[in-house]
Amino acid sequence: MRIAVDVMGGDHGCGVILDGVLLALNSLPSVESAVLVGREDEIRRELDAKGNADARISVHHADEVLTMEDKPVDAVRRKKNCSIAKGVDLVKSGEVDAFLSPGNTGGVVAVSTVKLRRLPGLERAGIATVIPAPENEFVLLDAGANVDSKPVHLAHYAVMGEVYAREVLKLKDPRVGVLSVGTEDVKGNDLTLEAFKLCKKLDLNFIGNVEGHDLFSNRVDVVVCDGFIGNIVLKTCESLAHGMFSWLKRELTATPVRKMGAMMAKGAFKTIKSRMDPDAYGGAPLLGLNGNVFIAHGSAGTTAFNNAIRMTARAFEHHINEQMTEAISIANGRLDS
Repeated sequence: MRIAVDVMGGDHGCGVILDGVLLALNSLPSVESAVLVGREDEIRRELDAKGNADARISVHHADEVLTMEDKPVDAVRRKKNCSIAKGVDLVKSGEVDAFLSPGNTGGVVAVSTVKLRRLPGLERAGIATVIPAPENEFVLLDAGANVDSKPVHLAHYAVMGEVYAREVLKLKDPRVGVLSVGTEDVKGNDLTLEAFKLCKKLDLNFIGNVEGHDLFSNRVDVVVCDGFIGNIVLKTCESLAHGMFSWLKRELTATPVRKMGAMMAKGAFKTIKSRMDPDAYGGAPLLGLNGNVFIAHGSAGTTAFNNAIRMTARAFEHHINEQMTEAISIANGRLDS
């Protein structure tokens, strides 16, 4: 796999991203080349400081950066030479097989959709985020690419999420559910009610509606919703995990007796923290495009970037776009019947 990495969009500077890229290259022989996209002088200065000698690394200059304050459309109209646009161009031209960016999510979605186009028969791409639960992990789709959706979009998310969960997460028969306010098929709003009907027509292990309390009870593997709800769920989960660990740390160190108990349970706490660490996945794929695009968190560190490249490589190796194209075609035939 040949991958392009936007090294200008992260919160911690290009040095942290480069560390993640170098770490991934050391352990992934399947990565034939890594193209670092951004301001060449800054990148080469960091590479020289790290003593890099990996011949697989090259630099592709981009003199602009799409900031978090910029509008997503600016990457298409005003900042056409930004690192996000240049990276997607490399995918479009076939010079690389995948693109990874920690930059402006809306900008990545806008540029990728315009330049790469959607898979045949698909109306909207979606962000698929893997969220850990006590006994399993589930795919949340859409996690923020589109705040407004139609029922057919959710049906397509169900199809793409099933392919991703089966091929990349190695789930044998993923359980797919529509996120709603009740498990009964008569509950929900117009969007979820119609999406429920459409998903029932598909060749999926569709379990119907799921509620918020079902997400962490090992009841569902692919959770389908619009990007507005999905992004709220994602950020709420991230914030809750961070808040709970801060709260526990404060309470468990409040007295000597509690400190002693915390030491005895240290292994359990480390295991839970490791399972809930978002760096374990590194980011999320933007599914449904004629090309492989992966979105990393802006605050992602070295470990996150290393794992993001690993997840990108796994998705590429399983040819998920080809499988999704076929699955969408079959799904549309069922939906039109």
